[in-house]
Amino acid sequence: MILLKVCAGECMKKITKKIIGILLVTCLCGVVSCAKSEDTASSGKVINMFQLKVEIKDALDAYAAQYSAENSGVTVKVETLGGGGDYGGVLKAKIQAGQMPDIFVIEGIGGYQVWKDYIADLSDQSWVADTDLAMKVDGKVIGFPVSIEGYGLAYNAEILQKAGVDPATLTTRNAYEEAFKLIDSKKKELGLDAVVSMAASVGGGMWWVVGHHSFACYLGGGLAQDDTSIADMLVKEGKLDDERFAQYTKYLQLLFKYADKNVLLNGSYDNQVAAFAQQKTAFLHQGNWVDPNLKQLNANFKMGYAPHAFLDTEDKGLYLFAPSFYCVNVKSPNAEEAKKFLTSIAMTPKGHEYMVTKAGMIPAFKSVTLMPEGQLSKALVEANMRGGNHGVFFGMMPDGTGQNIFAPIFDLFAQHPDNSEQFIKDMKKAVAGLPAMSK
Repeated sequence: MILLKVCAGECMKKITKKIIGILLVTCLCGVVSCAKSEDTASSGKVINMFQLKVEIKDALDAYAAQYSAENSGVTVKVETLGGGGDYGGVLKAKIQAGQMPDIFVIEGIGGYQVWKDYIADLSDQSWVADTDLAMKVDGKVIGFPVSIEGYGLAYNAEILQKAGVDPATLTTRNAYEEAFKLIDSKKKELGLDAVVSMAASVGGGMWWVVGHHSFACYLGGGLAQDDTSIADMLVKEGKLDDERFAQYTKYLQLLFKYADKNVLLNGSYDNQVAAFAQQKTAFLHQGNWVDPNLKQLNANFKMGYAPHAFLDTEDKGLYLFAPSFYCVNVKSPNAEEAKKFLTSIAMTPKGHEYMVTKAGMIPAFKSVTLMPEGQLSKALVEANMRGGNHGVFFGMMPDGTGQNIFAPIFDLFAQHPDNSEQFIKDMKKAVAGLPAMSK
């Protein structure tokens, strides 16, 4: 019996040692497995995208999350700078901090000149054959067109009808002057605060409305869509066309004179869009990118676009362009994954749904068959089919011109719209320095 107990005790010791050994091996395997999992997670590729269209932020964030969920080992993180923020300045700060994003935005040749050392050649991408609006430099495709955008002077069709104004007649500056006077005289009965919702405040972040989009009317209005003669004069010679600019200044005076002064001088993007959405103004100086905002604000009234007809002669065209382009950071180790993400936007049904249905954009790609829901976007599609529209060439200006040089001059003119002589004098002086900046 004693022998059996001893044997049993020895056996139990051996069994216990084996069990402990097995447990240790199991634990060690678990630790190694965990370590491998952590390594795998940490080795996953993160695509950092830095963009500036605040109006598509929610839709783009959702698409990036969806793409990340469907592509194992890849995470797309989107950072959005909007509201008139200094995108170029922030991007330069990111470089200094060693945080250059994998995908970033430029708005034309001025931006290319600044960032060309970081821009990848995208000529071999499958989406290139599907668009006529990719940005090209020296025969190479370097920019993915974010969307087709455009603008005229948006109008509330119901208010114009009540006021007795036919938007089809708004094809000259004189026609606008008569219409503005008529509507202004009926503000009370129409429930309006002002005729136009226009913004020009640098402090309010609205520099781009005047420094880019309004000034682009001077550059392209009344000309063929590819006619850059006025823009070339500006950038290469440092000159304004005196007669043309005088007519543009008169039109700008009208917009400022009949604008809601709070929105004009102090308003934000939200303030400007809300004034129109709430039917407190008859017109809005914004592009089709406001469609999602108008939908959120339940602006269900009928609306459309009239031309920015600033000339003495008749003009029926709107302004259509690809205003901004996604570029891939050629120095990024994740450049190929970044290219795949952009391709998914251009060439997949989910990408098409994101662009049209979710973000409310007009895609620059021919294979997209979805039609935009927004009324202003539909107006641009119709205008594009009609033809006779104008190009938008603020992207030809040296980087920072619209924000840092022109916008403060426009802001001052908005504060003192009767002083057109000073505005013209200031603009001539500013334009004279552009050729040196373009070198």
